[in-house]
Amino acid sequence: MKIVDADFEVASAYRATLGESPMWCMRRQTLYWVDVRGPTLFSLDGSKWQLPEIVGGVALADDGSLVLAMKSGLARFRDGKLDPYVELEPRDLDNRLNDIKCDRRGRLWVGTMRDFGAAATGSLYRVDRAVVDRVLGGVTIPNGPCWSPDGRTFYFADTADGRIRAYDCDDDLRNERTFVDANALPGRPDGATVDAEGFLWSARYGGAGVARIDPAGRVERFLRLPVSQVSSVMFGGPDLRTLYVTTSRQRLSDEALAREPLAGALFAVDAGVQGLREPAYVA
Repeated sequence: MKIVDADFEVASAYRATLGESPMWCMRRQTLYWVDVRGPTLFSLDGSKWQLPEIVGGVALADDGSLVLAMKSGLARFRDGKLDPYVELEPRDLDNRLNDIKCDRRGRLWVGTMRDFGAAATGSLYRVDRAVVDRVLGGVTIPNGPCWSPDGRTFYFADTADGRIRAYDCDDDLRNERTFVDANALPGRPDGATVDAEGFLWSARYGGAGVARIDPAGRVERFLRLPVSQVSSVMFGGPDLRTLYVTTSRQRLSDEALAREPLAGALFAVDAGVQGLREPAYVA
């Protein structure tokens, strides 16, 4: 495994408690991301919106609005207005929504979890024009849903067990296998994305970096960052050649924060490769 120091800039002065879910919008040429604990939605153009409850992630919709994964369910967001959209689970389960992505057929995939990964009560759902299907159960911390460039392979991680999984993907998930073993890389798998060459980029929570992994599951390189809790990744910029990286300062001691003054920052990394345009949800 080739280990290199990332060539980065700090893209936002804000220090998130738990930065997550960077999402590049080609239409507006800006990046959205969230502070789960804020709870706040940000845009790289300097806008920010305070939200009424925990927000796990953000996705694009084909009408130009956003879809937010809130504690209570999915919501549509446009012009500062938040409207409930779909509830995935009964509220008495006390789960919240976490990572969210859209596949190349315009369907949302979103995970649920007990906050802080307290129990394996979570699931992975697929949402197609407001119709909800439960795809996986028994999940503790759902993270990193993304697809190969042809859409035929689905990648997913339950951060609690440390593996990155791969599935054959059409209408259902089939042929689950371990793509990267739990102990193959520093930290645990969090958010992920795939570049134009089909390599998976895995944010390593507790591992102080991002791994680039080839389609056979071999680690091509590991980019070190000056913070330990690296939470998610997304390609952006006009040419999709900037890797945006969210990070966290959650639960770090005063001593750790003194060692990591950039904890919680949003980084812009020169990754040297091009990403893929993120699909939008077809509502």
